[in-house]
Amino acid sequence: MEWEFIEPYLPIGEYGPYPERLRQQFEGVIWRFRTGGQWREMPQEFGAWSTVHNRFRQWREAGVFEALLEGLIAEAAKRGEVDLSLVSVDSTTVRAHHDAAGMHLSPDTLTVLEKAADEAEKARQKGAARKNKTGMTPQTPRSGKSGDASGVGAS
Repeated sequence: MEWEFIEPYLPIGEYGPYPERLRQQFEGVIWRFRTGGQWREMPQEFGAWSTVHNRFRQWREAGVFEALLEGLIAEAAKRGEVDLSLVSVDSTTVRAHHDAAGMHLSPDTLTVLEKAADEAEKARQKGAARKNKTGMTPQTPRSGKSGDASGVGAS
């Protein structure tokens, strides 16, 4: 059943893959991403790892996986089975739109943000001053190699 849905999305080129090996190669790609293993660790049951890797690259460049996902979502929507609670999007998978690089703020908002930043800096400086009540510059510890008062190791 699943393969009947997936197969039409996988292009067959002029020189291959042969249809009976197409499923084997697709399952090899799925194995790679399901296990997190290296391509070279792929079991022989999926064929030569280099062939499966090349097929994956061809499918990726052709947009096969995007089309497959869109088709899967459309089929689920037809059946009334779309559950977007399973979708997870974070900054590792989504980049900000190029317009997000230059945020435009009203003058009032900018003034409030600048004031908050100034107050935060003053609080930081005040906290640093409390840590060093003596007003002295901290001394770096001696390594004990030169100027050692014990005289151990002196000739």
